[in-house]
Order: sequence, then structure tokens, then C-alpha cells
Amino acid sequence: MSKTNNHDARPVVGIDLGTTNSAVAYINRGKPEIIPSPGGDRIIPSVVLIDLTNNIIVGEDARSALIAMPDRTVAAVKRKMGSPDPIPIAGQQLLPQEISALILKELKTYVDAKFGEGEKEAVITVPAYFTDEQRRATKQAGELAGFVVERIINEPTAAAMAFGLNHLKEDQHVLVYDLGGGTFDVSVVEMMSGIMEVKATSGNNNLGGEDFDWRIVDWLADKIKLEQQIDPRLDIRARALLKEEAEKIKIKLSTTDRVNISLPLVTVKDGKPVGIFTEFTREQFIALIDHYLMETMDCVRRVMADAGLKPEDIHQILLVGGSTRIPRVRELIRDYFNKEPRSDVHPDEAVALGAAVQAGIKSGTLAKKGLILTDVAPFSMGIAVLKEWKYSTMRPGGYHVIIPRNTTIPVSRTENFYTATDGQTAAAIEIYQGENQWVKQNHRLGEFLLDGIPPNRAGAETIEVTYKYDINGILEVTARCVSNGKEMSVSVHDNLNRNSREAFNESVARLEELYTKAGAEGADMDENEDWDEAFDLNIEDDDMADWMDEDGLGDEPEEELSTWEELLAEGQNLLNKARQLQDKGTVKGRKKLQKVIHNLQKAITAGDENNLRSAIDEALDLFIDFEWS
Repeated sequence: MSKTNNHDARPVVGIDLGTTNSAVAYINRGKPEIIPSPGGDRIIPSVVLIDLTNNIIVGEDARSALIAMPDRTVAAVKRKMGSPDPIPIAGQQLLPQEISALILKELKTYVDAKFGEGEKEAVITVPAYFTDEQRRATKQAGELAGFVVERIINEPTAAAMAFGLNHLKEDQHVLVYDLGGGTFDVSVVEMMSGIMEVKATSGNNNLGGEDFDWRIVDWLADKIKLEQQIDPRLDIRARALLKEEAEKIKIKLSTTDRVNISLPLVTVKDGKPVGIFTEFTREQFIALIDHYLMETMDCVRRVMADAGLKPEDIHQILLVGGSTRIPRVRELIRDYFNKEPRSDVHPDEAVALGAAVQAGIKSGTLAKKGLILTDVAPFSMGIAVLKEWKYSTMRPGGYHVIIPRNTTIPVSRTENFYTATDGQTAAAIEIYQGENQWVKQNHRLGEFLLDGIPPNRAGAETIEVTYKYDINGILEVTARCVSNGKEMSVSVHDNLNRNSREAFNESVARLEELYTKAGAEGADMDENEDWDEAFDLNIEDDDMADWMDEDGLGDEPEEELSTWEELLAEGQNLLNKARQLQDKGTVKGRKKLQKVIHNLQKAITAGDENNLRSAIDEALDLFIDFEWS
């Protein structure tokens, strides 16, 4: 990506690209500050919608469409970062980094509104345990969104920096426990008079609040299956509805011991609506997820051992990520360390604020603070070698570590290897990261071939292999034949792929085409189009009439809703029904339902009583006027 020469002039921001939510921040008068959306939102859902007119929508409105338009909406894309498999959305196929770029483009509009037009640089956070492919995909997503991305920072490290900026003169050990929507990390950081040194890190890239939600989904679905002999998980919209409800249940159980669940329409069986009415307790929730939480504590014990510390050596504990609001998390941490975690760290904003601190250091705006950061390699990195096996035989596929995990970065390490056979003229350099002694159990990063080795007897030619691991957690590998100086060097950042620039340009072209198409279909829509298609849920007319009567949709309300609780319940009821029908009718019908969903969601989110009453009236009118078939 091209850059201006006036590097110091361009703004540098920090971005938390999260599984569930994302945020962007900058340094304002020496302190990190969130840049809100035009609507005042400090964080936005990491959800992308391509609507019926091909408009790209990111954030809360996109999240509201997860049930109504599941085939046009993508959430939790962070879990797929680094995968070469495209994700279907609205009849198209986009790579995970391309969808992430759409989220980052939305954040960039907030940055542009704050600083004006021109080049912007971003420090983007990633889980400490992200693989090399995932880090590269994140960097590429930022570049596709229009940012200059020269720095990637680990999320728990960022959270520690947000805390450390206000505690520069204190010498202490800080543990950062980061349990987000899709990933878990834990790091131990030593603070010494403004120097922050990450001592050790551990984690799991596939453990987070999403897993907790799906356990609740399974519980609800199994209950429906037992009572109604139908599995709602086989219905894409029912599955999305249960997922949304599960997240709400999880959040409520952070502040209450039990939740009443009332979902009149989850799916349909034999033309009849199937719902669920039950109670779910915090005790039941913990029983479903406790093995996940115990796994996080295993990581805590591992990172403490790697750092060479005992629980009493930790002075401060920072809980980061929305899932740390689960009371059981605080209980487990308290029991292990025999002290309370800090309560003054915002779990949803700490990472973005810390990224802004790193951005401030990079741009020079925090130069006078004297804050210095060192990080570590989360994985061991090495190559495939012949390894001694049973009966002193040599077996291929052994793993030789060149850079051990938790080595301070940036780092460069060189080791010598030797030819294995007589007359060998080439050596395959297979690059891995992981902790197992055999490469098949580790994560393969790539391979390249060093040829031009002089033919000689086995073991006579020395191959010098150098691993360089930079501050962004991106690896470069060089292999050199010592006897003749023949050298091959490759950056794993380029995925060992000479066509990486071509692939990037293809992504740029796909996104440009996506934005070009946006609104094109909407411009061709006829507002006076006849309703030549009826809504169809495979419910017979009489059954639909009965359903509407049972739910109070067939008649005018007997009396006006008097309390906010009654109003909210009615609004949520209508919102759920509208979402179930949203893509079942004509283009004109879908547009009307989309408007109803938007108005209901907006009024409920804002807590606006007058607007909610109007939205409820609008929804009732629309339901009553339908010509059901």
C-alpha cells in the first residue's frame, strides 16, 4: 500500500476488531479516548449485512437482521480469519478478511469524520494466540479498509497498556484475563518504572462467549425437540432466533439468578407455530459452560508457570472482554489468586484504548510518557527435521524449535543443520509453529526449497537457517548454504505465495464491485409494485387466523399499554414476529417489514416510549392488512 512521505502528519488510531464488538480509539490530550459512531455508540456489533438493495450495513442494524436475513448477514467472522475458505453472503463469496474489511471501513468513517480526509494509520489488535495466517489476514483486512497498517498488537498486551498508562511509576506484576466473544488469552505483564514487559502468554483461539451461547441454544433446542418432536436447529431462522435469545439469557444471568423464557414462535410444525416457555437458571448455565471456564484456568496456571510466578506474586488482575461479566469467572479468579480483580477496567473498551496508547507511542504523541513495551512470541517456531526414533533409527517429521514460545520479540535466531543424504543438492525448509515434538501435531506455516547445494557426502554441507520474528508477530525465514553462500529468504507474511499481491488486488476488486452494486437494485425498485406474492409460512389460513387471535394481532388492543414494561414486551413480541416473516413476501412487502423491524429495534434500543408506541401501531397495521395465503 502506498504511503505519503509526511508520516508524522497522518493520524494513528487503535482498533479492537472483536468477534462480537469492535471499537476505535485515539489519543486526546495525552489520554486514550473512544471515537463514537455518529449515533453515539462507543462500540458496534461486528456484524455485516448486505441488504436487499445490496447496501452494506455494519453494526446494530446488521445484528438486528441476523434472524430475518441469515443468508445476507455474517457475524463472528473473526473466528474464520486466516482461513482460505470464502463465506457465503447475499449470494456472493467473500473471504473472511474481506468481510472484516467491511467492519473496519465502517470504523474508518468515524475516524474520517473526526480527522477529515487523508491517509490514516491503524494499530489493530489480535488475540495473543492468533496464528501467523490470522495475523496476516487481520493486517490485510485493515489495508483493504483503507488504513495503513504497520503494527499489530496482542489484545491482552493492549489492555495492559491502557492500565499501565495511568500507573507508570508502579513496579508490579499484572495478569490480564481476556475472555471475549470468540477467543481467550491470558498474559502476565511486569511493569517497571514505565517499562512493560510481557513475561508469558497463553490462550485458545476457539473459546469464548459464542461457545456459551451455543450451549444455551442446544439446551433450548433439545427441550423443544423433547416436547414437540421437532429440532429447531434444522431451521436456519429458528436457529438464529435461538442464538439471539441465548445471548440475551447469558447477559441477564450475569445480574440475576434465573430467567423466564417466552418465545411463542420459534419454528413451524404441521402448519402450527412451535414455541418454548420455560425457566433457565444461572446454576444450569454454569453447568453447561464450566468445563470451558476450567480450561481458561488451565491456561492461567500454564502462564503463571511459564512466567515463573506464584499467585501471590500477582499484584493486579485485569478482566477484559464481555464474557468476564459472568460471575463464575470472577469467582474462579478470586479463588485462585485470593484477591479481587480490578473493577475499574472497562471490559469492552480496554483493548481499543490500549491500542490507542500503542498508536500514541508510535505517532510520538505519548513520547513524553516514557512508556516502553516488550511482547513475546506466543508459540514456539521451528522446522521439520529427521528425528531419532525407536532402535536409534531416524524418522522424518520431527520438530526442531528455533524460537521457543514466550521469547521476547522482536527476535532473530540462527541455527545450523546438515544435509541428510549423499549427493543432496536441495533442502526443503518446512516451517511450523507449535509445541509438539512431531510436526504433524503442530501448525504448518509453509515451505520453500533451497537448491544449488554442492553435491557432497551426507552431513558435509551446512545449511544455516535464520528465523526473524517481528513486533507484529510475523515471521521471516532465511536458509543459506554456508559453503557457497546460496541463499533463499521468504517472509511468511506473504504466505510463501508469489501471487499474494495478486490475491490482494482481487480482494480490492471484489470489494469495489460490492460497493458499486450497492443501491443499484434499490434504484430500480418500483414503490407502487403490486403485492403479487403473498407471505407464506406454510401455515393454513385458519391456523394463521387462530395464531393471530391468540397473540392479540387480530383485534385492536382492549386498552392502551400503560407501563414501559408492558410496552417493551409488546414491542419485542411484534419484533420477533416481524423478523420471522421478513423475507417471505414481495419486494415491497419485505421493504415494509424491514422498516417495521428497524423502527421497533431503534425505539427499544433507545428506550423511547413515544417512538415505540408509534412503531407498535405501525407493526399492528401491517400485520392486520396482510392477505395471508
